[in-house]
Amino acid sequence: MEFTNVERLREGATEVELEQQKLTKLLAVFNRLYSEAENTQLLLGVDEPMYLPADVDVSYNRIIFAHGFFASALHEISHWLVAGAQRRHLEDYGYWYEPDGRTAQQQAEFEKVEIKPQALEWILSRACGHQFHFSADNLEGGAVISCRFKTRVCAQAKLLIVQGLGLRTQLLVTALCHCFGQKAPRGEDFTV
Repeated sequence: MEFTNVERLREGATEVELEQQKLTKLLAVFNRLYSEAENTQLLLGVDEPMYLPADVDVSYNRIIFAHGFFASALHEISHWLVAGAQRRHLEDYGYWYEPDGRTAQQQAEFEKVEIKPQALEWILSRACGHQFHFSADNLEGGAVISCRFKTRVCAQAKLLIVQGLGLRTQLLVTALCHCFGQKAPRGEDFTV
């Protein structure tokens, strides 16, 4: 359920306040589920998002999302859900990241590895009643989000729902649906 302008007025909350309320709920749900079970916490970041495994200074893994953006939190959680146990021991899961300003070839590589994380982000967004937006993450490179990429992300989201989500993902989706008053995502919920 997404808030309409009427509901915002009725609740008396501004868009920023609603975003903060949603973030508070998301942080509480994620950290309740995974702080102990996976030794992992979701944390508000100031700059760029980052995953940091536990180390000598901090005894738990950290999923740090950017600038307090709800969508950034969902996206970073999605990367964590995709990463296997070995990759969760590596900073940023050991993945390469080419910053904004990528070439067409670099952008094509980026899109290949972003299909599953963005599909999971879309599923999590549905579970929270939050609007999902595809991301090319390449504003300076002039990248537009291709129809092909959108179609692949959509197909992946449907496939994940039909085949069944992994245990960590299903646990989170169920808890988010309950917290945000949403129905469980279905394959037909995902269309381009």
